[in-house]
Amino acid sequence: MSPSHDRRPSRLCAAFVVLGLLLAGGSCGRGDAPERTGPSWVTGSRAVTGGPTAPTSAAAPDTRWSDPAGVGQPYGGKVPGLLTFRGNPTRTWYGTGPLPRTAPRQAWTFPRSGGLCAESTDDKGTRQWCGSGWTGQPAVFERAGRTWVVFGAYDRKVHFLDAVTGERLLPDFPTGDIIKGSVTVDPDGFPLVYTGSRDNYYRILAIDRDKPTELWKLSAKAVSPTLWNDDWDGSAIVIDDYLFEGGENSQFHIVKLNRGYGPDGKVTVAPKLVFHAPGWDAQLLRDVGDNMVSIESSVAVYGDTVYFANSGGLVQGWDIGGLKEGRTPKRVFRFWMGDDTDATVVVDADGALYVGAEYERGTARSREVGQMVKLDPRRAGNPLVWRVSDTDSRPAGVWGTPALHRDVAIFDTNGGEVLGVDRTTGTVRWRFDLPGPTWQSPVVVDDVLLIGDCAGVLHAYDITDTTTLPKPLWQLKLGGCIESTPAVWHGHIYVATRAGAFHALTP
Repeated sequence: MSPSHDRRPSRLCAAFVVLGLLLAGGSCGRGDAPERTGPSWVTGSRAVTGGPTAPTSAAAPDTRWSDPAGVGQPYGGKVPGLLTFRGNPTRTWYGTGPLPRTAPRQAWTFPRSGGLCAESTDDKGTRQWCGSGWTGQPAVFERAGRTWVVFGAYDRKVHFLDAVTGERLLPDFPTGDIIKGSVTVDPDGFPLVYTGSRDNYYRILAIDRDKPTELWKLSAKAVSPTLWNDDWDGSAIVIDDYLFEGGENSQFHIVKLNRGYGPDGKVTVAPKLVFHAPGWDAQLLRDVGDNMVSIESSVAVYGDTVYFANSGGLVQGWDIGGLKEGRTPKRVFRFWMGDDTDATVVVDADGALYVGAEYERGTARSREVGQMVKLDPRRAGNPLVWRVSDTDSRPAGVWGTPALHRDVAIFDTNGGEVLGVDRTTGTVRWRFDLPGPTWQSPVVVDDVLLIGDCAGVLHAYDITDTTTLPKPLWQLKLGGCIESTPAVWHGHIYVATRAGAFHALTP
């Protein structure tokens, strides 16, 4: 069920219940992944910071798709930057500091006049949508001596801006409908941007021409069977020339990109859809009683497993270990949350999953399981480690993707509460309120928590001490609900609001 801001409940007074070692989840376990480490990524003289701590034991290079040592680290390719939603394949890296500890100033806004607005039609009818929404995190990266900011917006376009000046580096790329998700920039140095749109297509754009050029697009109707919708909200992961992406057609897709360069030196692709599978099963349809099972979350990759969730509340993992050798991926993990799970699954260094779910259907399962959970896929039959509930009203629960910071997981709820949860025990250490609904995903860089609210205020908190209530550092009124997730690059902050403008903030 696609998020929209027509659902605005009164402030929740959530009940939080912490349970451990409960509830059989109908899961299939996978082997315990050994911890490995790799070198820190450094740009210039600055070491990158801003994520949970990765393992630190010396070991041989990991040959799996996504090395567990990459948890809390940048993407790991050839391009310095925040390249995809939440920064890396496990969705655990949030940018580089130092984040300002006093209020930043506006460096520029885009556009200079007018707004990023267009009409779009969904199940509520035709309305005007402005700015950038869920998830909407911009990509920020270095290319040819300049810092680029690339994002899709509700004006139906992908924008390519100079991060310093806000001027266009390339003309806007128009699509046929609004763009809700976050773009992905090719991590291996190919001048490619990957983006979805509500117009039914997922696209690959070349950025080494005078204007962004569509090289390929995948229709949501290219596969069968499909259910529910044709939007593409998820931010793809690209590893070793393969693209992994879920769609609101409720299917999981794997594309072999076949990237290269032509005789003219321009980038080329020859994509082939090598695998797709329904993200639902018959049991899920029986349990939820409807066909709203779209994949709106972004996939996460840890080791040889791709994890994602869907609007039916099904969290699953698919083994891709033999993909390059021609073996068919297979599902190896299944857990039902009981309700719409659009937030992206986050994976820690030990392979545990942190999941936020909504509370809309009001099922018995969602009341039993909770809306903020930690799952351990290695525990076959009983992966639930702990749960925190938020069911005092409907709709309730979690739309934003949780952030991992040291020993806490940070969630924000539809009702406007922000919670720090002990990652080991599930105990709620602290919580505070913001004007909801809060759908953006919390960002933590250099012990500073950055989060916006729906009154249009961006907040920064000191969370050096994870055991106590975060201390307010500053707040800045931007105007318009801040539904998108901010991007942070060398202390500069980039974020759009529903009022129609994109903002660059500088220390």
